[in-house]
Amino acid sequence: MALPWLLPLAMLIALLVDRLFGEPPSWAHPVVAMGRYLKAMSVPLLRLRHGSEALGLGALLWFVGATLSFAVALLLEQAMWRWLQPWRGGMWWLAGALWLGLCLKPLLAWRMLRDEVAAVEIALQRSLEEGRTQLARLVSRDTRQLSAAEVREAAISTLAENLNDSVVAPLFWFMLLGLPGAAVYRFANTADAMWGYRGRWEWAGKCAAFADDALSWAPARLTAWSIQGLQGSGRLRQEAARTPSPNGGWPMGAMALRLGVRLGKPGVYTLNEAGRAPESQDLDAALRLAGRALLAAVLPLVLLAGLLRGGLA
Repeated sequence: MALPWLLPLAMLIALLVDRLFGEPPSWAHPVVAMGRYLKAMSVPLLRLRHGSEALGLGALLWFVGATLSFAVALLLEQAMWRWLQPWRGGMWWLAGALWLGLCLKPLLAWRMLRDEVAAVEIALQRSLEEGRTQLARLVSRDTRQLSAAEVREAAISTLAENLNDSVVAPLFWFMLLGLPGAAVYRFANTADAMWGYRGRWEWAGKCAAFADDALSWAPARLTAWSIQGLQGSGRLRQEAARTPSPNGGWPMGAMALRLGVRLGKPGVYTLNEAGRAPESQDLDAALRLAGRALLAAVLPLVLLAGLLRGGLA
């Protein structure tokens, strides 16, 4: 009877722990461990000169990392069942939800994202240079020549895109496949962030980029609809198509349209081109909107997790 509540309650616990405590220390953080693996594997990858060799090794190393992530998460999930076996007659599922929620928490990061984005506007109020420096903690682009409006554009874009990557998508895959699903998604997203570039990574990072695109497809659209609502989906589709990414443009385009602002990356894309340049109040408005969108996305995921787990009971 209680089994359908196990995954939904774990999702809510993970979000509550994130809200109260933020990120765990780096030595205990699985995403940090994933990053270290990817960084170490970058050395042999970038030594390869031939595209086919880089493509093959990049795919192999991605698969090894994804398999390790899956295996560790599966072991933690199985340990939960073994630990709770003697409690089967009581409220064992509450302890199970707590276990899974604590394991899920490091795979999502809403509080850190919100705090880092809010810090951009605080820094901008002190000086443009401080705003650029704070933004550089969030984005890979060169921030040294950005105007105040461009700093805000980048911060709002990052908030929208990472609302999906860092929160909604891990919960989406947890809803479908439990802890292993969330772990593989976070590995794929981290690999794309580190390897999924053109230039010298064109072939070595192709598998990482493709995997992230595939795994983010559905969650990105859920995030966008949670921001924008179902109205204006045609306009949103047009804006999303302006970005090189098949997914990133959806939450960013939705945020641009809802706020009525222009969001762009110089020389790459512009979303809602007719919109105004972001002003000081728009970052706060974006954070409030992202919080409401997160709630709108989480509710159906929690309900679906209950229904799916109920069907397996």
